[in-house]
Amino acid sequence: MSLVSWLMIALLALAVAAVVGAEWPKLTARFGAEARSGRERARRKAALKVVHTEFRTESEEFAESVKRDLAELPTIEESDRRKR
Repeated sequence: MSLVSWLMIALLALAVAAVVGAEWPKLTARFGAEARSGRERARRKAALKVVHTEFRTESEEFAESVKRDLAELPTIEESDRRKR
């Protein structure tokens, strides 16, 4: 093989190395450990099931607790007020 052939092979190898170096972030994002854990998480999420429950807001719960507390307070009858 002549010197030109070896030079072409070396240039080709450098070009391949440059392309791999430039695309390395994409390759690791697609085939790296982070991508593997992302695929595993997606599989786990796909197996989850949504459970619907009665949804009440905190303000509704607070209003109900205030009503309960007011109902439990002792009251003064109208006739008792007149006696004082």
